[in-house]
Amino acid sequence: MSMTALALVLTGVLLNAAAQLLIKAGAVTVGRFSFSLGNILAAGMHFALQWQILLGLGCYAVSVVVWILALTRVPVSTAYPMLSLGYVVTAFAAWWLFGEALTPQKLAGIAVIIVGVVIVGRA
Repeated sequence: MSMTALALVLTGVLLNAAAQLLIKAGAVTVGRFSFSLGNILAAGMHFALQWQILLGLGCYAVSVVVWILALTRVPVSTAYPMLSLGYVVTAFAAWWLFGEALTPQKLAGIAVIIVGVVIVGRA
């Protein structure tokens, strides 16, 4: 895989992870709410007006363009498994930003993901 192709794939992964983290940050501002017809519009508007959520959706949009560029250079059977690296990035960032737990089981899973991506990437 060329450096350009790798950069595009990794940029797509990082943009996708950033989108998840931004949407989580925006969702935290709303907090938990019960779904009902009476509050769905108000909650939806509150979500829609959060800058973090809007920025997260922007990251998704840019990541789609970057991903299309990546797929013109890399077989989808190689590129798609690399999206799982987004879990690795997101898990560590969520630990750092939101205080989410990184249990030994999660760390073992992250190690398996990394090994799997290396194996698929070299095939």
